Amino acid sequence: MLWVNYIENLDVLLRSMSVRIGDGELETDKAIALLVKQTMRVRENRRTVFLIGNGASASMASHVAADLAKNARLHTEVFSDLSLITAIANDMSYEEVFAEPLRRRMKEGDMLVAISSSGQSANVLRAVQEAKNIGGFVVTLSAMRPENTLRSRGHLNFYVPAGTYGIAETCHAAILHHWIDKMVVFVNKHEKEKNE
Repeated sequence: MLWVNYIENLDVLLRSMSVRIGDGELETDKAIALLVKQTMRVRENRRTVFLIGNGASASMASHVAADLAKNARLHTEVFSDLSLITAIANDMSYEEVFAEPLRRRMKEGDMLVAISSSGQSANVLRAVQEAKNIGGFVVTLSAMRPENTLRSRGHLNFYVPAGTYGIAETCHAAILHHWIDKMVVFVNKHEKEKNE
């Protein structure tokens, strides 16, 4: 595929993104605005944004957590410590590697951002259910099949119709960076108004 075709494909996929909230669809900019509003609520209440994913999505979760902490001054957490992951996987099951730490650390009013290109990762789905049980606000990012399980499990569900992992991950990175950029603008505006 030529570069121009690759970026045209990304453009089509990102424009085709759908966002589910409950049983309905939400226009993209309204969905991003809702995500920012919920995240500002988390920040103002000194709550935590947890981010999870496997493989490249785990790397993305870690990257986004760092950017949100540094640039939007949010408390964030990821479960990427190898000792923690292997202990839980060995002693319980790999399906519990995110849900078990959430049981111990997540509080009502926190946020979980769950990233899974396939939308079928058992450990991500288990964590989403646990976060909802605790009273957290759940945001999902998925791709591949439109009927993937994760797409209907969160409070706010971002889906791109990407058919490969690389394209899905690139689209998810764009969505997450847009969220970070919007958060930085809102936080800076909020801090400026507070200091005036």
